[in-house]
Amino acid sequence: MFNYRVLAVVKRELREKLFSKAFIFMTLLVPGFMILILGIQALLYTSETKNLKIDIISETSSMTSAFQNEMSSTNLVKSGNYIFNYLTMSRDEVKNYLDGKKQMLLDEKIGGIVYIPASAMKDKKVEYYSKSSQNITLFRDLGGSINNTLINFYFNNKSLSKDDLDFARINVDFTGFKVSKEEGIKEEGYGNLVLAYLFTFLLYISMIMIGQMTMQSVIEEKGNRIVEVILSSVSPTELMTGKILGASFTGVIQMAIWLSPIILVMSTSIFLLPKEFVFSISSTVIIYMLINFFIGLLTFIGLYAMLGAIFDNAQDAASGAMPILMLIMIPFFIAMSMMENPNRPIAEIASLFPFASIIVMPARMTLVGVPIWHLGLAILINILTFMAIFPVAGKIYRIGILRTGKKPKWSEVVKWLKYKY
Repeated sequence: MFNYRVLAVVKRELREKLFSKAFIFMTLLVPGFMILILGIQALLYTSETKNLKIDIISETSSMTSAFQNEMSSTNLVKSGNYIFNYLTMSRDEVKNYLDGKKQMLLDEKIGGIVYIPASAMKDKKVEYYSKSSQNITLFRDLGGSINNTLINFYFNNKSLSKDDLDFARINVDFTGFKVSKEEGIKEEGYGNLVLAYLFTFLLYISMIMIGQMTMQSVIEEKGNRIVEVILSSVSPTELMTGKILGASFTGVIQMAIWLSPIILVMSTSIFLLPKEFVFSISSTVIIYMLINFFIGLLTFIGLYAMLGAIFDNAQDAASGAMPILMLIMIPFFIAMSMMENPNRPIAEIASLFPFASIIVMPARMTLVGVPIWHLGLAILINILTFMAIFPVAGKIYRIGILRTGKKPKWSEVVKWLKYKY
């Protein structure tokens, strides 16, 4: 049902939303928020430790000296993040030493005590004593140096050259090559992984934000009786259709603005990214994502508009919105799990499942090659989902939009579906 009255409602929605302070603010805020989060995360990772005092104890003076030489050659001491104290003790002496240093550990005057027993030459098991027994950052920082020292000692009497030892210490470095029917075999870095994360996050935020804005708009129009004036010129179905289309167009425009930096990087050679962060994605993927997103918005905004028509205030509507929110959150978590393993069977199923494919499919097609028929089937499933949802939401909207007073029970709402017009 699309006529000049629906078009008038769409124009009204676009005019109100596109030029509103909230739309402009959120359009600018989300990219800024993401940059802020990444900046804070980088800051936390780079500034977690400063002048942390660590005692390193081994059972022989030669090994203690080796640890000292190895640690001093790294950036751990030069950066000022760690202050090391090297000691040589037997197992029994370590026990007495721990008893004497217990209060200093509790007062954090000593960050921790690392004990490398002689048995570490066989099993590489190292003991760490601290007020907090699990310090992943410290384990990551010290693990490589301790491992190098143990390797040097282990192969010391085996007639190996320095080059042999250097090779033994090097970790395996994987280079990924993407195999696809269209592009054959092509080396790929982390760029698409970053894109998949970005797409997933933006879709998740936008679905919730646009949906709740629409729900709040319906509640406000219902509460201040503006809807009664509007319904004198259009039918409830036409009003709902116009609001859904207007909000959906707004969401797509906003998403296009958010994706414009990616499109700019793809279409020009001005921006030279590091090889490992180069995007390997076509404009077809961006267009598909926007079309898929638009269909998803039609579905979810229809549900949020229906919810706004049922309730008279935002508090009641928020409690009723939880099932809709779960339809967005669960696919979000599935898509995020693909960052570790894109070939998870649940990801393939979710990318072709109603509601879930709206968020999961863009992430999947960014990370792995997806058959064309999968893309077409996902679009078809989303269209059929919207066509199934719209009549139900429309019936509830027609009754709820003019109903005020006592909050209806869900059993009552179900009965609304039986009414005939």
